[in-house]
Amino acid sequence: MAAAGAPDGMEEPGMDTEAETVASEAPARPLNCVETEAAAGAAAEDSCAARGSLQPAPAQPPGDPAAQASVSNGEDAGGGAGQELVDLKIIWNKTKHDVKFPLDSTGSELKQKIHSITGLPPAMQKVMYKGLVPEDKTLREIKVTSGAKIMVVGSTINDVLAVNTPKDAAQQDAKAEENKKEPLCRQKQHRKVLDKGKPEDVMPSVKGAQERLPTVPLSGMYNKSGGKVRLTFKLEQDQLWIGTKERTEKLPMGSIKNVVSEPIEGHEDYHMMAFQLGPTEASYYWVYWVPTQYVDAIKDTVLGKWQYF
Repeated sequence: MAAAGAPDGMEEPGMDTEAETVASEAPARPLNCVETEAAAGAAAEDSCAARGSLQPAPAQPPGDPAAQASVSNGEDAGGGAGQELVDLKIIWNKTKHDVKFPLDSTGSELKQKIHSITGLPPAMQKVMYKGLVPEDKTLREIKVTSGAKIMVVGSTINDVLAVNTPKDAAQQDAKAEENKKEPLCRQKQHRKVLDKGKPEDVMPSVKGAQERLPTVPLSGMYNKSGGKVRLTFKLEQDQLWIGTKERTEKLPMGSIKNVVSEPIEGHEDYHMMAFQLGPTEASYYWVYWVPTQYVDAIKDTVLGKWQYF
């Protein structure tokens, strides 16, 4: 018996046709979770491929070495990385400030640091370490060691503005009066001391030079009575000690109103110098045969450079 076939003129449906029919007639089946994620991933890959190089670079993990190096460099910026630091005790107005500071920084840079700590303008600071600290030399050059005490003397702008003017006026009047008179070394009260001649133990002088104060007292000088006198600068106490055979006067530097000096005729490498301890010229304490190289250092130490402005 022959198998039943399709009528003449009609094609028998093929497998593809049947599959399409079945697919179109079969009800839609919901996707499970795995299939949904796979479909979303395929869509994301197609989207990234379309964007190409516009995809952002992945963020570095927290432990990445490059990220850590960036943070470290940021912390070191301006912090003296690689510089040798020295521990300093900045003392001003009876207050101590512990500071780490680069050993190869200059005295001028130290003044800027002190300004940031105390509010004292650099021009009004008198910074002392075994004498005044030079602005153009480094701490290493002046042999500052770790733990060193840096003494600072000076007044803030408000303090200066609050100071009464009679002191300045008295200084100006004293200078004007001195200009009218004959040279100090020719006046009778000074001649009786100068005529004794140069003391045998007078300190050596260097004409035309300027030096910092020595670490030892200045000695080998006369006072107005012709007795031996020495000057000791106690920077840590902000005091000037005037010592004689009989006693030692301990004077706060802030109490000294003025310092005057004049070269000795015929011995210009030495000066006669006076410290004004009261309101009038009668309060001058005279010292004779001061080596000329220390004259400016004495004035700067006692009065402070800021008083010249």
